[in-house]
Amino acid sequence: MTAAQPSPKVVKQAIQWMLRLRESGNSPALAQQCEQWRSAEHAHELAWQRVIHLHQDLDLRALPGAGVALQTLETSQRRLHRRQALKLLGGVALLGSAGWLAKDLETVSAWTSDYATATGEQRSFQLPDGSLLQLNTRSAVDLTFNDRQRLIRLKQGELLLTCSALANPGRPLLVQTRDALLEGFAGRFVVRQDSACTHVSVDQGRVAVHRPDNGELLWLDSGQDWRLDELGAHRLEQVDMEAAAWSEGLIVTRNMRLADFLAEVSRYRHGFLTCSDDIADLRLSGVFRLENPETLLQLLPQTMPVRLNRRTRWWIRLERMA
Repeated sequence: MTAAQPSPKVVKQAIQWMLRLRESGNSPALAQQCEQWRSAEHAHELAWQRVIHLHQDLDLRALPGAGVALQTLETSQRRLHRRQALKLLGGVALLGSAGWLAKDLETVSAWTSDYATATGEQRSFQLPDGSLLQLNTRSAVDLTFNDRQRLIRLKQGELLLTCSALANPGRPLLVQTRDALLEGFAGRFVVRQDSACTHVSVDQGRVAVHRPDNGELLWLDSGQDWRLDELGAHRLEQVDMEAAAWSEGLIVTRNMRLADFLAEVSRYRHGFLTCSDDIADLRLSGVFRLENPETLLQLLPQTMPVRLNRRTRWWIRLERMA
């Protein structure tokens, strides 16, 4: 499945229409103008529906920068005309947030994928052949099941595939990522597509990597972790996180850098999460529950010399304890 993605500019326009309608008290005249804008181009309607959908799930305050801008709007009402304050919001929040929102919507859009998950969501799907597909946060896949193949295209994010034990001669079970074509057999494995590579972790059974350069198969065995990129396949002798733990609602770390841990936690929440350079290399090991990332973050100062600096609910920076 393919579909054009709305540009950040169009997404920003959709946000502006939403704010104008909210500011006007949903005036009929402005609502009609918004309808005309939506019907002018398919991309306009697509952006509008996505903004509405995301707004229902997140509330506008989830946008990076928007919380500060909305607070500015609320307090500046006492000094500025509301229209001027709204213009300030458009200039401050939207310019900083539209690109982020467009990226987030493109990442986990149920409108352009057969199966998808939102931020912090995990879902399970029974496939036509009896295999079990589990998607982690911000993930999207397309399926092609026909007489010749069973293909799962991982467009974004991470999946856990438990292959059906039933034999399907002539119909290989394939997972396609940007970096590799994987073939699963009776077993269970995790595939994660990052910006620069694909990570594969085999929990049970074996996985074959099809190598178009020489036509041969590279076999990945149970208990192995691999990195696949444009330079080839690389066995990872040590990993700092249990690959499949998310399917049980956990992050399980082994001597993991704090900066890498925060990057992992940020996949399950909206907004920005970072740390100062002087604590980035601190290490932590443990089992952390994903059901509430905010509660998880509150645990860190109890076990590490760090404190949470909250600029807003959605913008958190960890710093060394003074």
